[in-house]
Amino acid sequence: TTTTITTTTNAHYPHMFTPLDLGPHIGSLPNRVIMGSMHTGLEGHSIPKLILPFLNAEDDHTDLTEMACYFAERAKGGCGLMVTGGVSPNKQGWVGPFAGKLNTETERDKHKVVTDMVHSIRIPTYSTTTNNNNTTPATEPGRICLQILHTGRYAYHPFPVSASNTKSPISPFKAKELSTSDVKSTIRDFANCALLAKEAGYDGVEIMGSEGYLINQFLVSKTNQRTDEYGGSNFGNRMRLAVEIVKETRKACGLDFIIIFRLSMLDLVKDGSSWEEIKVLAQAMEDAGVTIINTGIGWHEARIPTIATSVPRGAFSFVTKKLRDEKIVSVPLCATNRINAPSTVESILANGSADLISMARPFLADPEIIKKSREGRDQEINTCIACNQACLDHAFIGKTASCLVNPRACHETEIMIEPDSISSDEKLNIGVVGSGPAGMAFAHTAATIGHHVTLFDKSDEIGGQFNMAKRVPGKEEFHETIRYFTVQLEKLRKEGKLDMQLGTEMSYSEMERRSGGYPVDGKIDKWIIATGVDPRVPDIPGLDHPNVLSYIDVLRSKAKVGHKVAVIGAGGIGFDVSEYLLHHDDADDHDKKADEVDVDEFLENWGVDKNKSVRAGLLPEEDIQMTKPHREIVLMQRKKGKLGAGLGKTTGWIHRSTLLRSKQVEMIAEVSYDKIDANGHLHITIGKGDKKSTRVLEVDNIVLCAGQISKRDLEEAAVESGGDLTAKVFTIGGAYEAGELDAKRAIDMGTRLALRIKDDDVVPGKHAFQADIGAEEKLYDTMMKLMR
Repeated sequence: TTTTITTTTNAHYPHMFTPLDLGPHIGSLPNRVIMGSMHTGLEGHSIPKLILPFLNAEDDHTDLTEMACYFAERAKGGCGLMVTGGVSPNKQGWVGPFAGKLNTETERDKHKVVTDMVHSIRIPTYSTTTNNNNTTPATEPGRICLQILHTGRYAYHPFPVSASNTKSPISPFKAKELSTSDVKSTIRDFANCALLAKEAGYDGVEIMGSEGYLINQFLVSKTNQRTDEYGGSNFGNRMRLAVEIVKETRKACGLDFIIIFRLSMLDLVKDGSSWEEIKVLAQAMEDAGVTIINTGIGWHEARIPTIATSVPRGAFSFVTKKLRDEKIVSVPLCATNRINAPSTVESILANGSADLISMARPFLADPEIIKKSREGRDQEINTCIACNQACLDHAFIGKTASCLVNPRACHETEIMIEPDSISSDEKLNIGVVGSGPAGMAFAHTAATIGHHVTLFDKSDEIGGQFNMAKRVPGKEEFHETIRYFTVQLEKLRKEGKLDMQLGTEMSYSEMERRSGGYPVDGKIDKWIIATGVDPRVPDIPGLDHPNVLSYIDVLRSKAKVGHKVAVIGAGGIGFDVSEYLLHHDDADDHDKKADEVDVDEFLENWGVDKNKSVRAGLLPEEDIQMTKPHREIVLMQRKKGKLGAGLGKTTGWIHRSTLLRSKQVEMIAEVSYDKIDANGHLHITIGKGDKKSTRVLEVDNIVLCAGQISKRDLEEAAVESGGDLTAKVFTIGGAYEAGELDAKRAIDMGTRLALRIKDDDVVPGKHAFQADIGAEEKLYDTMMKLMR
């Protein structure tokens, strides 16, 4: 018998789909993409059984079947190696009270459902095996690693530990210094956790040594003021914890076990690691037995964006390239952070920046991103827009993660969208009015499962408010969501499942006509109203002055705006408009796409040292070169308190910092708007009582961003008519609840309603559905109430 193995290449992304050999004991990865670690809330917890009933949670996450289904879907989508969310090796390392840990056999056994499901899936690889002229495409087994995460002083519970007695600026609890014996015990806990992971069927572990967690806290003198063998001015002592953890893990688990070490190559905090220390640590990690070195970027307390949508694609791959170019380690190096498209993956690999690419959130947005890339179906990828709204923002409040553009993420057993899955007698003709986020999501899901959908919009393009958001600097990725839905809806149109009538404004009388059987073959059974919102118009004398504009005038109609601007309203739209005006050049009206954003300009604006010549990669304030702003802006709100307090939990600080660092934006709270005079100047009163003062803002333009009101005229007409249509009109998205133009809620609502619109018990007023509340979220809420 003659056996030969040959390797072919992918016609679309040859570097991305080149297999990677991890040695004789482990074998090859089928492609160069790892699914990076994310805390999703599916990892389980260690809440005592006695407490669970009192939390009254709808989903207690004791069983890990949901986690298994979540990873299985990504493996089926072509990902060859995945890493779980962080699991602690002991109680002190918990992310929060009773968070997920692995240090008992009982906890070990819960994970077997995850590894069994992943291992049952085969991943295609660009190698073929020929036996006596019979050629069969080769596959590799699905593989999964458990991330071992000890939070150290980042723990969100009252008993954190760290290298020294220090307090993190992002945690309310001060950490207690680990004794020398406690350090040695922690090392054993890491090795024990890894061994239990292996016994549970995991193919390896990722040891979290970056992002400011425990191991990182030992590495830098800022948080390590110890005088024993694990601290001091000697870096060899400070890295001893990391080295001994890896050595003991390799000793416990053997050579047939993947060990990834997440190494912080760019701390972005004062007194972080120097480049020489990073090089020494990388070499020590290879000597200790790691299989792969993954790149860590920035501590969580760093005041530089590292993963938010304002970060350009692949902005930090230069760090991995710098270490690779040093040629001091031979193990594969993995680049990470804001890599969300196959073109970016291919570019980073092709220019020699890395051997592997880690993508995390893009697998939430589209579990088939690898499969679609392999098949050259880039335009069908549901691209991660890096908004953080349903992933990181959820994680920090104990809520199960999801994805703004893909509500199925982490809810695979709850939201099941199967093509043509409804029976013929359940099929409906559905009219959808409005093609913003809610309307697009409903139409896509309903038509996919078998309903016939007619989508109406008075605009000649789909996307709704996303067409304005995509113009805001840092939100270029919103182009991708519109592209995705455009492609998907066009596919459904060609299949005869959906009609699109753009440039058509729907009236209630037309709805009645179409529901009454005209045209005969297109009678609408039910209507979905996704007409969105209108800007709220505040009551200010002189508001009719030509200098006054709405945010729609600015972002959609591209109205010309002068140099000095007053922005009324400091919610999400007020901040977006301010950032747009700050950076928008009227002489260059081109709307940038995500691939066009300048990486070097971003790094310079935020003071990141691309040459790594300064410690932690952090330039001194005096050396930071900011892009010159185009306008002066006064941003105001009526209420007291910090402007932007209601912005995203993990991104709000970025928006505030961007405006303040420009030194051209003044923020004022507790403002009353008195009048707009004949010159178009805004008269305001600041504060109340004895502390109030008045000002006249001599500006060129005033932009109204004072909130939104739902457009519910079609729903209201149906209710007022009292006819048959009353029970057939369902309002979703911004038209249902204006809020802060919440696209996450809109897409989730549209998707969930589409799956249940056929059910008799789904009636107007009882048609808003949401995810179950997990035990972790209930526990977090309880803890917050106690702390208050």
